[in-house]
Amino acid sequence: MASLGACDVMTAPLLAILRFMRDDRGLLEALLSDGRFLLSITGLILALSGGFAIFQSLTGYFLPQDVHALGFDARQLAAAANIRVVHFMFHDRVAFGGTLLAIGFAYWYLAEFPLRAGDAWAWWTYCVSGLCGFASFLAYLSYGYLDTWHGIATLFLLPVFLIGIWRARPAGIHLHDLWLPGQCLSAGRWGLFFLAGSMIAAGATIVVVGMTRVFVPQDLVFMRLTFADLQNVSPRLVPVIAHDRAGFGGGLVSTGVILLFLARHAPLTRSFVQIVTLMGLAGFGTAIGVHPAIGYTDFMHLAPAYFGALAFGATLLRLAAEQKAN
Repeated sequence: MASLGACDVMTAPLLAILRFMRDDRGLLEALLSDGRFLLSITGLILALSGGFAIFQSLTGYFLPQDVHALGFDARQLAAAANIRVVHFMFHDRVAFGGTLLAIGFAYWYLAEFPLRAGDAWAWWTYCVSGLCGFASFLAYLSYGYLDTWHGIATLFLLPVFLIGIWRARPAGIHLHDLWLPGQCLSAGRWGLFFLAGSMIAAGATIVVVGMTRVFVPQDLVFMRLTFADLQNVSPRLVPVIAHDRAGFGGGLVSTGVILLFLARHAPLTRSFVQIVTLMGLAGFGTAIGVHPAIGYTDFMHLAPAYFGALAFGATLLRLAAEQKAN
Protein backbone atom coordinates (compact mmCIF):
# COMPACT_ATOMS: atom_id res chain seq x y z
CA MET A 1 0.00 0.00 0.00
CA ALA A 2 2.86 2.33 0.80
CA SER A 3 4.44 1.74 -2.58
CA LEU A 4 1.09 2.36 -4.30
CA GLY A 5 0.73 5.66 -2.45
CA ALA A 6 4.20 6.71 -3.60
CA CYS A 7 3.27 5.87 -7.19
CA ASP A 8 0.15 8.00 -6.91
CA VAL A 9 2.19 10.89 -5.60
CA MET A 10 4.64 10.57 -8.50
CA THR A 11 1.94 10.35 -11.21
CA ALA A 12 -0.19 13.21 -9.91
CA PRO A 13 2.07 15.97 -11.33
CA LEU A 14 2.32 14.05 -14.60
CA LEU A 15 -1.47 13.89 -14.88
CA ALA A 16 -1.70 17.60 -14.16
CA ILE A 17 0.82 18.32 -16.93
CA LEU A 18 -1.09 16.09 -19.37
CA ARG A 19 -4.33 17.92 -18.58
CA PHE A 20 -2.58 21.24 -19.16
CA MET A 21 -1.15 20.04 -22.47
CA ARG A 22 -4.47 18.59 -23.70
CA ASP A 23 -5.49 20.17 -27.00
CA ASP A 24 -8.89 21.64 -26.19
CA ARG A 25 -9.21 23.88 -29.24
CA GLY A 26 -12.43 24.00 -31.23
CA LEU A 27 -12.52 23.10 -34.91
CA LEU A 28 -12.73 26.71 -36.10
CA GLU A 29 -9.83 27.75 -33.88
CA ALA A 30 -7.75 24.87 -35.21
CA LEU A 31 -8.62 25.83 -38.80
CA LEU A 32 -7.68 29.47 -38.30
CA SER A 33 -4.57 28.44 -36.37
CA ASP A 34 -1.95 31.18 -36.36
CA GLY A 35 -3.11 32.62 -39.69
CA ARG A 36 -0.37 31.10 -41.82
CA PHE A 37 -2.74 28.46 -43.17
CA LEU A 38 -5.16 31.13 -44.39
CA LEU A 39 -2.34 33.12 -45.97
CA SER A 40 -1.10 29.98 -47.70
CA ILE A 41 -4.65 29.37 -48.95
CA THR A 42 -4.69 32.93 -50.27
CA GLY A 43 -1.49 32.24 -52.17
CA LEU A 44 -2.87 28.99 -53.56
CA ILE A 45 -6.08 30.67 -54.74
CA LEU A 46 -4.11 33.46 -56.42
CA ALA A 47 -1.84 30.95 -58.16
CA LEU A 48 -4.82 28.89 -59.33
CA SER A 49 -6.55 32.05 -60.55
CA GLY A 50 -3.45 33.03 -62.49
CA GLY A 51 -3.23 29.57 -64.04
CA PHE A 52 -6.91 29.72 -64.96
CA ALA A 53 -6.52 33.15 -66.60
CA ILE A 54 -3.69 31.78 -68.75
CA PHE A 55 -5.51 28.55 -69.58
CA GLN A 56 -8.76 30.34 -70.43
CA SER A 57 -6.90 32.69 -72.76
CA LEU A 58 -5.24 29.75 -74.51
CA THR A 59 -8.66 28.23 -75.23
CA GLY A 60 -9.60 31.29 -77.30
CA TYR A 61 -12.93 31.78 -75.55
CA PHE A 62 -14.28 34.66 -73.48
CA LEU A 63 -15.80 34.20 -70.05
CA PRO A 64 -19.60 34.44 -69.87
CA GLN A 65 -19.52 37.88 -68.25
CA ASP A 66 -17.32 39.16 -71.08
CA VAL A 67 -19.82 37.94 -73.65
CA HIS A 68 -22.65 39.52 -71.68
CA ALA A 69 -20.85 42.87 -71.39
CA LEU A 70 -19.63 43.04 -74.99
CA GLY A 71 -22.55 41.43 -76.76
CA PHE A 72 -19.97 39.33 -78.64
CA ASP A 73 -18.12 36.12 -78.10
CA ALA A 74 -14.50 35.94 -79.26
CA ARG A 75 -15.39 34.70 -82.76
CA GLN A 76 -18.03 37.39 -83.25
CA LEU A 77 -15.69 40.12 -82.00
CA ALA A 78 -13.01 38.97 -84.43
CA ALA A 79 -15.56 39.27 -87.25
CA ALA A 80 -16.84 42.68 -86.10
CA ALA A 81 -13.36 44.17 -85.56
CA ASN A 82 -10.45 41.83 -86.33
CA ILE A 83 -8.71 38.88 -84.72
CA ARG A 84 -5.94 41.15 -83.39
CA VAL A 85 -8.36 42.79 -80.95
CA VAL A 86 -9.18 39.37 -79.49
CA HIS A 87 -5.49 38.48 -79.30
CA PHE A 88 -4.72 41.80 -77.62
CA MET A 89 -7.31 41.11 -74.91
CA PHE A 90 -5.91 37.65 -74.31
CA HIS A 91 -2.34 38.98 -74.11
CA ASP A 92 -3.33 41.29 -71.23
CA ARG A 93 -4.97 38.40 -69.41
CA VAL A 94 -1.99 36.07 -69.82
CA ALA A 95 0.33 38.76 -68.44
CA PHE A 96 -2.08 39.34 -65.53
CA GLY A 97 -2.16 35.61 -64.87
CA GLY A 98 1.64 35.61 -64.67
CA THR A 99 1.61 38.23 -61.91
CA LEU A 100 -0.99 36.23 -59.96
CA LEU A 101 1.20 33.14 -60.22
CA ALA A 102 4.20 35.09 -58.95
CA ILE A 103 2.26 36.57 -56.02
CA GLY A 104 0.72 33.21 -55.14
CA PHE A 105 4.12 31.50 -55.07
CA ALA A 106 5.57 34.29 -52.93
CA TYR A 107 2.69 34.21 -50.44
CA TRP A 108 3.23 30.50 -49.83
CA TYR A 109 6.98 31.05 -49.35
CA LEU A 110 6.38 33.89 -46.88
CA ALA A 111 3.99 31.77 -44.82
CA GLU A 112 6.15 28.65 -44.84
CA PHE A 113 9.55 30.21 -44.16
CA PRO A 114 9.97 33.76 -42.74
CA LEU A 115 6.53 34.02 -41.11
CA ARG A 116 6.93 30.58 -39.54
CA ALA A 117 10.18 31.91 -38.05
CA GLY A 118 8.31 34.91 -36.60
CA ASP A 119 9.88 37.54 -38.87
CA ALA A 120 7.78 40.69 -38.65
CA TRP A 121 8.89 41.93 -42.07
CA ALA A 122 7.09 39.00 -43.72
CA TRP A 123 3.83 40.09 -42.10
CA TRP A 124 4.35 43.64 -43.35
CA THR A 125 5.04 42.26 -46.83
CA TYR A 126 1.59 40.70 -46.85
CA CYS A 127 0.03 43.94 -45.62
CA VAL A 128 1.66 46.30 -48.13
CA SER A 129 1.44 44.02 -51.17
CA GLY A 130 -2.15 43.07 -50.31
CA LEU A 131 -3.11 46.72 -49.93
CA CYS A 132 -1.66 47.50 -53.37
CA GLY A 133 -3.36 44.51 -54.97
CA PHE A 134 -6.80 44.96 -53.48
CA ALA A 135 -6.66 48.76 -53.88
CA SER A 136 -6.07 48.34 -57.61
CA PHE A 137 -9.54 46.77 -57.59
CA LEU A 138 -10.86 50.35 -57.47
CA ALA A 139 -9.03 51.20 -60.68
CA TYR A 140 -11.33 48.80 -62.51
CA LEU A 141 -14.20 51.17 -61.86
CA SER A 142 -12.58 54.12 -63.66
CA TYR A 143 -14.19 53.03 -66.94
CA GLY A 144 -17.37 51.79 -65.32
CA TYR A 145 -16.82 48.06 -65.77
CA LEU A 146 -16.32 45.33 -63.19
CA ASP A 147 -16.94 41.71 -64.13
CA THR A 148 -19.06 39.78 -61.66
CA TRP A 149 -16.71 36.81 -61.38
CA HIS A 150 -13.82 39.03 -60.39
CA GLY A 151 -15.96 40.90 -57.89
CA ILE A 152 -17.34 37.75 -56.26
CA ALA A 153 -13.92 36.11 -56.12
CA THR A 154 -12.48 39.19 -54.43
CA LEU A 155 -15.33 39.33 -51.91
CA PHE A 156 -14.63 35.72 -50.92
CA LEU A 157 -10.85 36.03 -50.90
CA LEU A 158 -10.55 39.32 -49.01
CA PRO A 159 -11.96 38.02 -45.67
CA VAL A 160 -9.67 34.96 -45.84
CA PHE A 161 -6.68 37.23 -46.39
CA LEU A 162 -7.67 39.72 -43.67
CA ILE A 163 -8.37 37.03 -41.06
CA GLY A 164 -5.04 35.41 -41.93
CA ILE A 165 -3.28 38.73 -41.51
CA TRP A 166 -4.96 39.32 -38.15
CA ARG A 167 -4.21 35.86 -36.79
CA ALA A 168 -0.62 35.85 -38.07
CA ARG A 169 0.45 39.23 -36.69
CA PRO A 170 3.64 38.81 -34.64
CA ALA A 171 3.72 39.90 -31.02
CA GLY A 172 5.05 43.41 -30.47
CA ILE A 173 4.68 44.42 -34.11
CA HIS A 174 6.06 47.89 -34.89
CA LEU A 175 5.93 50.14 -37.92
CA HIS A 176 9.73 50.30 -38.10
CA ASP A 177 9.71 46.57 -38.90
CA LEU A 178 8.61 47.65 -42.39
CA TRP A 179 12.20 48.43 -43.31
CA LEU A 180 14.70 48.12 -40.49
CA PRO A 181 16.74 46.17 -39.63
CA GLY A 182 17.63 44.44 -42.87
CA GLN A 183 20.19 42.18 -44.45
CA CYS A 184 23.57 43.42 -45.66
CA LEU A 185 23.13 44.68 -49.19
CA SER A 186 25.09 42.61 -51.69
CA ALA A 187 25.31 43.00 -55.46
CA GLY A 188 22.54 40.44 -55.91
CA ARG A 189 20.24 42.24 -53.49
CA TRP A 190 20.91 45.58 -55.21
CA GLY A 191 19.94 43.95 -58.50
CA LEU A 192 16.72 42.72 -56.93
CA PHE A 193 16.06 46.22 -55.60
CA PHE A 194 16.42 47.59 -59.11
CA LEU A 195 14.01 45.00 -60.52
CA ALA A 196 11.47 45.61 -57.76
CA GLY A 197 11.54 49.39 -58.25
CA SER A 198 11.20 48.99 -62.01
CA MET A 199 8.19 46.69 -61.60
CA ILE A 200 6.47 49.08 -59.20
CA ALA A 201 7.03 52.01 -61.56
CA ALA A 202 5.89 50.01 -64.61
CA GLY A 203 2.83 48.67 -62.81
CA ALA A 204 1.81 52.12 -61.58
CA THR A 205 2.20 53.47 -65.11
CA ILE A 206 0.02 50.69 -66.54
CA VAL A 207 -2.67 51.37 -63.93
CA VAL A 208 -2.68 55.09 -64.74
CA VAL A 209 -2.73 54.44 -68.49
CA GLY A 210 -5.49 51.88 -67.99
CA MET A 211 -7.56 54.44 -66.08
CA THR A 212 -7.02 57.22 -68.63
CA ARG A 213 -5.78 56.59 -72.18
CA VAL A 214 -6.03 52.77 -71.91
CA PHE A 215 -3.71 52.25 -74.90
CA VAL A 216 -0.19 53.25 -75.87
CA PRO A 217 0.34 54.06 -79.58
CA GLN A 218 1.90 50.65 -80.31
CA ASP A 219 -1.27 48.92 -79.07
CA LEU A 220 -3.46 50.67 -81.63
CA VAL A 221 -0.92 50.04 -84.38
CA PHE A 222 -0.97 46.32 -83.55
CA MET A 223 -4.79 46.17 -83.57
CA ARG A 224 -4.92 48.32 -86.74
CA LEU A 225 -7.80 50.31 -85.27
CA THR A 226 -8.26 53.71 -83.69
CA PHE A 227 -9.74 54.41 -80.28
CA ALA A 228 -12.95 55.56 -81.99
CA ASP A 229 -13.07 52.36 -84.05
CA LEU A 230 -12.98 50.27 -80.89
CA GLN A 231 -15.76 52.30 -79.34
CA ASN A 232 -17.87 51.85 -82.47
CA VAL A 233 -17.49 48.09 -82.33
CA SER A 234 -19.02 48.06 -78.84
CA PRO A 235 -19.35 50.82 -76.21
CA ARG A 236 -18.25 48.27 -73.61
CA LEU A 237 -15.12 47.08 -75.43
CA VAL A 238 -12.73 49.77 -74.17
CA PRO A 239 -13.96 49.48 -70.54
CA VAL A 240 -13.41 45.70 -70.60
CA ILE A 241 -9.87 46.16 -71.94
CA ALA A 242 -9.22 48.92 -69.37
CA HIS A 243 -10.32 46.51 -66.63
CA ASP A 244 -7.77 43.94 -67.79
CA ARG A 245 -4.99 46.53 -67.99
CA ALA A 246 -5.68 47.82 -64.49
CA GLY A 247 -5.59 44.26 -63.15
CA PHE A 248 -2.21 43.59 -64.75
CA GLY A 249 -0.79 46.89 -63.48
CA GLY A 250 -1.97 46.23 -59.93
CA GLY A 251 -0.52 42.72 -60.00
CA LEU A 252 2.80 44.07 -61.22
CA VAL A 253 2.93 46.63 -58.39
CA SER A 254 2.20 43.94 -55.80
CA THR A 255 4.89 41.68 -57.25
CA GLY A 256 7.41 44.53 -57.12
CA VAL A 257 6.53 45.28 -53.49
CA ILE A 258 7.12 41.64 -52.53
CA LEU A 259 10.50 41.59 -54.28
CA LEU A 260 11.44 44.83 -52.53
CA PHE A 261 10.85 43.30 -49.10
CA LEU A 262 12.59 40.08 -50.07
CA ALA A 263 15.64 42.01 -51.27
CA ARG A 264 15.82 43.93 -48.02
CA HIS A 265 15.00 41.29 -45.44
CA ALA A 266 14.97 37.68 -46.65
CA PRO A 267 17.90 35.53 -45.50
CA LEU A 268 20.03 34.26 -48.37
CA THR A 269 18.85 30.65 -48.36
CA ARG A 270 18.17 28.10 -51.07
CA SER A 271 14.41 28.64 -50.75
CA PHE A 272 14.89 32.40 -51.22
CA VAL A 273 16.77 31.91 -54.50
CA GLN A 274 14.22 29.36 -55.65
CA ILE A 275 11.19 31.56 -54.95
CA VAL A 276 12.77 34.50 -56.76
CA THR A 277 13.40 32.14 -59.70
CA LEU A 278 9.77 30.98 -59.76
CA MET A 279 8.45 34.53 -59.53
CA GLY A 280 10.66 35.70 -62.37
CA LEU A 281 9.81 32.77 -64.63
CA ALA A 282 6.08 33.27 -64.02
CA GLY A 283 6.17 37.03 -64.56
CA PHE A 284 8.67 37.48 -67.38
CA GLY A 285 7.79 34.16 -69.01
CA THR A 286 4.15 35.11 -69.53
CA ALA A 287 4.62 38.83 -70.20
CA ILE A 288 7.26 38.23 -72.88
CA GLY A 289 6.18 34.84 -74.18
CA VAL A 290 2.63 35.87 -75.07
CA HIS A 291 3.77 38.64 -77.44
CA PRO A 292 5.40 36.53 -80.17
CA ALA A 293 2.53 34.04 -79.78
CA ILE A 294 0.06 36.69 -80.99
CA GLY A 295 2.44 38.50 -83.33
CA TYR A 296 2.83 41.63 -81.20
CA THR A 297 6.60 42.00 -81.58
CA ASP A 298 7.17 45.76 -81.60
CA PHE A 299 10.68 46.13 -80.19
CA MET A 300 10.12 49.50 -78.52
CA HIS A 301 7.07 48.14 -76.76
CA LEU A 302 8.92 45.05 -75.55
CA ALA A 303 12.30 46.67 -74.83
CA PRO A 304 11.57 47.30 -71.10
CA ALA A 305 10.50 43.67 -70.67
CA TYR A 306 13.57 42.38 -72.52
CA PHE A 307 15.85 44.55 -70.40
CA GLY A 308 14.06 43.45 -67.24
CA ALA A 309 14.45 39.78 -68.16
CA LEU A 310 18.17 40.22 -68.79
CA ALA A 311 18.56 42.07 -65.47
CA PHE A 312 16.58 39.32 -63.75
CA GLY A 313 18.84 36.63 -65.20
CA ALA A 314 22.00 38.45 -64.10
CA THR A 315 20.55 39.11 -60.64
CA LEU A 316 19.51 35.50 -60.23
CA LEU A 317 22.95 34.22 -61.14
CA ARG A 318 24.52 36.62 -58.68
CA LEU A 319 22.12 35.64 -55.87
CA ALA A 320 22.77 31.94 -56.51
CA ALA A 321 26.52 32.52 -56.34
CA GLU A 322 26.19 34.52 -53.11
CA GLN A 323 24.00 31.82 -51.60
CA LYS A 324 26.52 29.10 -52.35
CA ALA A 325 29.34 31.22 -50.93
CA ASN A 326 27.35 32.06 -47.83
